[in-house]
Amino acid sequence: MPVLNRVAEFHDEMTAWRQDFHRHPELAYEEIRTSGIVAQRLRDFGVDEVITGIAGTGVVGVLHGQGGPATGEAKAIGLRADMDALPLEEETGLPHASTVRGKMHACGHDGHTTMLLGAAKYLAETRNFDGTVYLIFQPAEENLAGGDRMVKEGLFRRFPMQRVFGIHNWPGAPAGHFLWRVGPVMAAVANIEIRVIGKGAHGAMPNNGNDPIVIAAQIVTALQSIVARNMEPVEAGVVTIAHIAGGHTFNVIPESVLMQGTARWFEPEVGDLLERRVREIALGIGAAFGATVEVMFQRAYPATVNEPESTRLARDAALSVVGADRVHEMAKPTMGGEDFSFMLNVKDGAYLMLGGGRTENDPQVHHPMYDFNDEILPVGASYWARLAEQLLPRQD
Repeated sequence: MPVLNRVAEFHDEMTAWRQDFHRHPELAYEEIRTSGIVAQRLRDFGVDEVITGIAGTGVVGVLHGQGGPATGEAKAIGLRADMDALPLEEETGLPHASTVRGKMHACGHDGHTTMLLGAAKYLAETRNFDGTVYLIFQPAEENLAGGDRMVKEGLFRRFPMQRVFGIHNWPGAPAGHFLWRVGPVMAAVANIEIRVIGKGAHGAMPNNGNDPIVIAAQIVTALQSIVARNMEPVEAGVVTIAHIAGGHTFNVIPESVLMQGTARWFEPEVGDLLERRVREIALGIGAAFGATVEVMFQRAYPATVNEPESTRLARDAALSVVGADRVHEMAKPTMGGEDFSFMLNVKDGAYLMLGGGRTENDPQVHHPMYDFNDEILPVGASYWARLAEQLLPRQD
């Protein structure tokens, strides 16, 4: 794969880093070992400043180019990688498989961290740019919004930058290929919880109770009408109930049922519609059956929206690394969520995908058989390095 020659020289070193992170996964806000290694490596590379403790376990490396520190945000950019793992039991059986029961890097954040470390090593050696690069290692991308916490704790105030960039491995795209898109690239996310409280009874005498399972079934079915019949057909949205818990045995009607799920959308007005209709349907059906229904619709992440000029700059950097035949426009966004969206809500930037070379029959992210493709490590590191050099050119 086309990469910077110097980056290619430490491909094996990056592979060792990545596989070490993979063997020692840490969940959101628990990335103590990971962030400690990241901070020490940045110091070893000669990064000018290394700041720890942002958002708990976050790390920011401050790297100045040939002309010294940037003054203000005009000659500074941020490059962001996430560090946390998922609460899954790994089933790969690989030599570098997780050594921590019930935790694994099933989304490739071990690779994201490694690619940014590789870029840091190269940029600290060469300093072939003029200005400041902020190397942002973020905790808690999975569900707990570490990106939001970093912003709230003053990321952009403490480290003024003009633009911020992120990247995610994308197993379904060919290895080493980049995908870009202007506008929405990943969806807004809400967590749904619905509790139906009826009246328990003997399974043979349902007339003595008020069956919450029957009521829950009505709610699940009716929720599917929101996207099918309430939304404009050209809009995108998802309402999924993914977990139902109620009852303990064959012949006892339970007192309550708990349902959990997710909603996804891109446009704010669609999110408002989904929330309103989820509440109306669940509460309305509960009232019709004479049951109590409690509804939680918790908005977690906003949509990840790429700013046009930043996307062009990111695309140009990818083109300079891998060539036009390996850089593609995404035909449509994905309904997956990403807390880099909180950073893009505050600062211009772009979020690209880097193909991992898996087929549709291979394990994808968030699967116990998934593993990051180490062959793309130098591609991602070269992209980060080229982005810094192109956006902050030397003034020779």
